[in-house]
Amino acid sequence: MRLIGAEISLLEPGIVEITLPYRADLAQQNGYMHAGIVTTIADSAAGYAAYSLMPAGAEVLSVEFKVNLLRPAHGKSFLARAEVIKPGRTLTVARADVFGVADSSDRTLVATMLATIICLQK
Repeated sequence: MRLIGAEISLLEPGIVEITLPYRADLAQQNGYMHAGIVTTIADSAAGYAAYSLMPAGAEVLSVEFKVNLLRPAHGKSFLARAEVIKPGRTLTVARADVFGVADSSDRTLVATMLATIICLQK
């Protein structure tokens, strides 16, 4: 997250938001945020949302995810909001939506993810 400049902007049990300012070096050839970066912030938000409900000392890994890229990722910044749908002792399912943000109140859904996260106990 540090490499791409993303930060956690909201952290609650089962809910995480990650923000990312637009950077041309992370965009694809037409200037839209690259799908790999959109997927990265969605996956991280889903993983942290799941992790927030896991026991102390646990580790988290994505088991699988499905991403729907709904429209070109355009905006001054991007917001990935993830919520746990079904917590579990071993597997947790989370949903993450990624929005392009033109200004503080104008946001457009650009991608949605459904992820399964595993809890690894040490």
